[in-house]
Amino acid sequence: MSVIVQIVNDKINDWSNGVDATVDSWFLMSSPVPILSIVTVWMLFVLKVGPSMMANKKPFNLKEVLVGYNAFQVLFSAFICYTAIKESNIYHHLTSDECSSQRDRDGELRLYTGAWFYFFSKVIDLLDTIFFVLRKKQNQITFLHVYHHTITAFFSWGYLKFAPGEQGVVVGLLNSFVHIVMYFYYMVSAMGPEYQKYIWWKKYMTKIQLIQFVLILSYMISISAKNCEMSNGLTYFFVINTVIFLYLFLDFYRKTYNKSKKAVQVEFNGKAKTELDCNNNVLDAKKLK
Repeated sequence: MSVIVQIVNDKINDWSNGVDATVDSWFLMSSPVPILSIVTVWMLFVLKVGPSMMANKKPFNLKEVLVGYNAFQVLFSAFICYTAIKESNIYHHLTSDECSSQRDRDGELRLYTGAWFYFFSKVIDLLDTIFFVLRKKQNQITFLHVYHHTITAFFSWGYLKFAPGEQGVVVGLLNSFVHIVMYFYYMVSAMGPEYQKYIWWKKYMTKIQLIQFVLILSYMISISAKNCEMSNGLTYFFVINTVIFLYLFLDFYRKTYNKSKKAVQVEFNGKAKTELDCNNNVLDAKKLK
């Protein structure tokens, strides 16, 4: 038993030393234990403990909490976008044939700081699922949802710890821009039924996410074509993970919005008229006169 413990401790120590000692000293970055613990507790709560706890309880009314939370997420995502644009010459990086990623020490620390904010945003994003549980929206906790949050939390930590590179700046900018749109939608949606008319563009959110993945793939291919001196392993991981996300989100879009063609089901002869939203949730049911 002591041998197993020693092996585990050795592995943790190996994973505790990243590419930069300064980064290793930052909050949640000293070793993989903190992020592993956070994600493990999160998964146990949202998949097992939380649903059991809420089984015989009424859903929590979190209107004010959700409006405030989503407003914060919009502002935080906007801050990350601003940081990415301000601290790196993204336009030149994307349009030039050159792809030099050489930075001085101050430049490296700015890159690492921006990457830490991005990583921490992924930790905060885990609250999305906790709110689903507390509101008894367990049907929204899909494989795609859990996989997406788990992978982005682990990967953003590993990226900053072991392989921070210029690729992450563009990916972080695109993803944070999408989050501005997404959390703005959630904020307005949480305000109440009277505001629903302002978010008629809901189905376009998934399209925006799909466009994001296509842009990321295109960017990674361009990096490879220019033979940029960046981590090939990081580029390959971005490509593989983006393809997986693209497939899962395409599948979600197909299953969800193909149902919109059957959004209104009308049955005559005194039977109920049932109106369904694009997720097949009953919106209204009434007897025809």
